[in-house]
Amino acid sequence: MDQNQFANELISSYFLQQWRHCSQTLTLTPSNPGTESDSTRPDSEYEDEREECPTELDTLNSSGGFSVVGPDKLSVLYPNVNLHGHDVGVVRANCAAPSKRLLYYFEMYVKNAGAKGQIAIGFITSAFKVRRHPGWEANSYGYRGDDGLLYRGCGKGESFGPMCPTGDTKYTTGDTIGGGINYAAQEFFFTKNGVVVGTVYKDVRGPVIPTVAVHSQGEEVTVNFGKDPFVFDIKAYEAEQRANQQEKIEYISIPVDASHGLVRSYLQHFGYEGTLELFDMASKNTVPPISLVPENGFNEEDMYAMSQRRTLRQLIRRGEIDETFAKLREWYPQIVQDDTSSICFLLHAQKFIELVRVGKLEEAVLFGRTEFEKFKRLSEFDDLVKV
Repeated sequence: MDQNQFANELISSYFLQQWRHCSQTLTLTPSNPGTESDSTRPDSEYEDEREECPTELDTLNSSGGFSVVGPDKLSVLYPNVNLHGHDVGVVRANCAAPSKRLLYYFEMYVKNAGAKGQIAIGFITSAFKVRRHPGWEANSYGYRGDDGLLYRGCGKGESFGPMCPTGDTKYTTGDTIGGGINYAAQEFFFTKNGVVVGTVYKDVRGPVIPTVAVHSQGEEVTVNFGKDPFVFDIKAYEAEQRANQQEKIEYISIPVDASHGLVRSYLQHFGYEGTLELFDMASKNTVPPISLVPENGFNEEDMYAMSQRRTLRQLIRRGEIDETFAKLREWYPQIVQDDTSSICFLLHAQKFIELVRVGKLEEAVLFGRTEFEKFKRLSEFDDLVKV
């Protein structure tokens, strides 16, 4: 496969994925009358909404027999005497912590420290053995109450908590302990009674699950996944972390003409031919003038045929799909030489939509049966073409 064919495949795959994404979005998040318009809400806000968040404790994938989860699925009690080091009552959240955000945080209130206060809070992966304290197995982290130590991937704790004002990192009855993830800094952080105890580098990949553990008779904790206000001011902490990020960004040195290259690449990529010509003219008149030689080594002869691309965009927007195919065969035959390519599928789908739009339903059905028949045999389109 030569470079042009490879590029065409990448472009086709990209637009096919966009088609799938848009189809799923329309199915999963229909518009509701009276709600805020889609166009006024940032993409990140939708990501947070679509991302599942822990709401309660998981009673199915926990170390049953050593702990009792209350009917509210937010409280855990260790009713018996522990006989072995692995008789730990480990209970994890009902799903992994969301990751498409700056921070994630949850808290645990120690209602009773029990006989030994061997309570722990932390994060584990789905492969964790739920008869060990969080932090005692690889790819897990835990903060224990009886010794105030941090455990990460082994049964040996380490000193923890230089940020704690009192220097006492142990916790017991009446204390509220929190565990969080700072995705920007790639760190776990733990709190005690509303104050950050310390942070530790997050060196595990993939989703992690909020977890609590009890290990001696009478120990009882209640978990808050955000339904009630946190003791720790997570909003203020988030604002502080964003300010730290901004400060680091401002210290980054950027060449004076860097923005010129970014703007020019954007105009060139999206085919804004007229704007690009004016932009280049203005660049020549700056003092000192900005070089128009692209950093990637391409010269003007290698630029996209922007006028042709503009024509294709206009044809598609007007619904003139047959004319679009004709122009593609004339200008870029390699793109449509395979009639079962992703680009051909998307254009056929657009023509089907245009026929339905103008009320030619019978013609649309006949067209769909004829053109989409060949795509049914291809696994790439299994989720898009149904028999």
